[in-house]
Amino acid sequence: MPKGYVYILECSNGGYYTGSTIDLGRRIQQHQNGQGANYTKKHLPIKLVYQEEYPRIDLAFKREKQIQGWSRKKKEALINSQQYKLPELAKKKFPDKKKP
Repeated sequence: MPKGYVYILECSNGGYYTGSTIDLGRRIQQHQNGQGANYTKKHLPIKLVYQEEYPRIDLAFKREKQIQGWSRKKKEALINSQQYKLPELAKKKFPDKKKP
């Protein structure tokens, strides 16, 4: 099974796109040429802001799905090498209930 990569792109609208591939350079070029996902086509140009390498593509795909479920703040902590923030950002925030 081929090596895999998970990556995060920052799009021209400031949004993030997370994907996985077996050939990172080719896939980034596809996105940049408008041949990637519909989201990135609509928000060119894109910039690679994060990547991870895995020994198998299925592991990269699993990680892609995990990151896609994350909040913007959690993705930014990952992008900015602030992994120590991830546990706190993973906690659900509930509004304080005011007693009558």
